[in-house]
This record gives sequence, structure tokens and C-alpha cells, in this order.
Amino acid sequence: MDSEHRPPTLDPLAAETFDSSHQIYAELRQTCPVVHSDTWGGFWSLMKYDDVKRAASDWRGFISSKQNVVPKVAFTGRRPPLHLDPPEHTPYRSALNPLLSVARAETLAPATERFAAEQLAPLLAKGGGDICGEFSSLVPVRVFGQWMTLPDDWIDTLRAGVYAFITAVRSADPEKMRQTSYRIYGLARELIAARKEAPMDPATDPTSALLAARVDGEPLHDEMIVGTVRQLLAVGLVAPMVMVGNIGVHLARDRALQSQLRADPSLLPAAIEEFLRLYSPYRGFARTVVDDTEMSGQVIPAGDPVALVYASANRDEAKFPNGAEFQLGRPNIADHLAFGRGPHNCPGANIARMELRVMAQTLLSSTTGFALDGEVEMSAWPEIGPMTVPLKFE
Repeated sequence: MDSEHRPPTLDPLAAETFDSSHQIYAELRQTCPVVHSDTWGGFWSLMKYDDVKRAASDWRGFISSKQNVVPKVAFTGRRPPLHLDPPEHTPYRSALNPLLSVARAETLAPATERFAAEQLAPLLAKGGGDICGEFSSLVPVRVFGQWMTLPDDWIDTLRAGVYAFITAVRSADPEKMRQTSYRIYGLARELIAARKEAPMDPATDPTSALLAARVDGEPLHDEMIVGTVRQLLAVGLVAPMVMVGNIGVHLARDRALQSQLRADPSLLPAAIEEFLRLYSPYRGFARTVVDDTEMSGQVIPAGDPVALVYASANRDEAKFPNGAEFQLGRPNIADHLAFGRGPHNCPGANIARMELRVMAQTLLSSTTGFALDGEVEMSAWPEIGPMTVPLKFE
């Protein structure tokens, strides 16, 4: 086929800069909003807001139980609730949702403020540093330890294990993914055994809540509880790190906004929502199409995986005018898809918002200004955003 007439494709392994993927996605929204890639066995990517929202919401037509991430990483067993479809997944979410409310998230805020101040202190002392590797990768795991009521001596082990797994996912090496995943399974089994031996209050401890859950009077299956705890231990650590990196880069480029938010912290919750829309950190969550399905003029064959490119959908100009611009107080900001839609919307959204607000406020209130101080290094699929953001503090 002549190169001029070859259909557009997407290379998820291409080297990226902070802006490059967003530029590519903007072009694809106009020219090829449902684009195919031959990488990782082949998959489709949805670029438009309406298509992504439809696939995320329609759990009957777009299932999670076959493949829920691109690249496919579930080699070591099903992990509820992400790997299940309703109604099978519902008891797991029902057990956990009360522990993920706005009120529960805010009970963690004082500890988060303390963790953020402690982790930022060494960077302040030396006048700057990598806010991802030295700050935002450290605070969420400590917050998560509080939420999961983990022993303090687990935190470093958990962080090392999770980041080893994430590195393996990015390398797309199945054997490394298996090995690193099994290590986190080991932590899950150890935690469950500890809770069985010394139960905690299900109203405050997620593992105990899963053990106490009943469906028609019967407890949840032991191995599925293991899978759920394994899933919990591996999620919610990378996205906040990437998002703080995004916020840091944006504010370093926009000193007026940086000064505005520093002067009026009450604007931070609204700013966080717009940052989440503008820099949604995920593009690899996936569904499998049940039947041949047409989306934006392209028929996707039954059985094919589709990536929900939230990072593109949330900049779709048809939904968010001037979608590549930061607009504080955007009137339809509540419609953004940074936390997904449908039964698999992010259960930890309230904790994530609290973490981002606290980390951003700590960064702003502890400095009079900051600027980029070196090269920004990017993450790889399935996340999108920086892994390294060197800042110089003023």
C-alpha cells in the first residue's frame, strides 16, 4: 500500500516528550478517532470523549473480564473488582466503597499533610529536586498504608514491590510481570493471614471488610479475596506521582497561575479538577468488545481489545472547547473522565483528590516560586505523564 494511503496507526512504544502524545492524540481525534496498533498482539484506541464514555459505561457490550489493561498484564489470576464484570464484581465494590467515601478520605488529610511536609523537607533544604522520585512517589504509599492499616515496616517493601511490578509492565516482559506480581500476592496472603488471626474493624480496615462480606449468607471466595487485596496493594500509587509531576511542569511554565494558587489556596480543589482533565494519567485501561461494534465510523471486530484513552477524551474539543488549555472554573468540568465511568469508575477518587490537593498545597505554600531545572522524563504505557520532574525552588 502507498505510504500516502496507509491508514494511521499508533505506536505506544514511541519515545515521548511532555507534550508529544497530546499533540498526536489531537491529530487522531480529527483524522482517525478509532486507531489500531499492531503492538502487543493488536488493539484499538478510542480517542473521542463520546466513544470512551460509551465503552466505559456499557459493561455488557465492553467487558472487563477478558482484558482490562493494554498491554495485558493479568497472567497471575483474576483480581476483583477490576477483572470482573457485574454482577460478579459488585460484592467487592460494595465491601470497599464505604471505606472510600469523601469523609474517610478527609480523615486521612492530617496524616497526608504531615507526610507531604516530611517528604518535601529534604528538597527544600537543598533548593529543589525531583518532585516525582523524591516527593510524590513517597507520599501516596504512606497514605495508602494508613488507609490499609498496614504495619509501618511494610511501607518500604510495598513501595519497592509495586514499582518493580510497574517497571515490568512497562517493559512488557511477561516473565518479569509474573515474578513481580507474585511478590505482591505474597504480601496479600500475609496480610489476610494476619487479619484472620487478629481481625480488625471492617468499618475501618479494607482487608477485614472483605473477609466480613457476605453474598447470600456466604463469605467471598478465599482466592478472590487474595486477588482483591493484591489489586488494592498495586493500585493508587503511580497515578498520584504522575499527576503531581504534571502539575509541577504546568505551574513551572505558568508562573501567573502558580502565584494565583499560592495566594488563594481555596482555588486548589477547582484547579485539581482541571489538572485531572488536562493531564489524565491513564490511557491503557481496556475493554474487550463483545460483538462487532461501530464507533466513529470504524467497525471493531468482536473479541478485540480497546484502550480507553482518557488522556485524549478529556481534551476532546467537541466536549471541552479549547481542550488543550487550562481553564480554572470550566463550566462542565464535572464531566471529565479522569476517574472513568460506569461500574469500574475509580473507587479511590476521593482519596486521590485529597492527596493531590494536599501535595500541591504543600509544594506551593513551602516555596515562593519554582521553575524547571532539567529534563522531564516521561512514563510509558499504560500511564501518561512524567516520572521525573526536576524543579528549582525559590
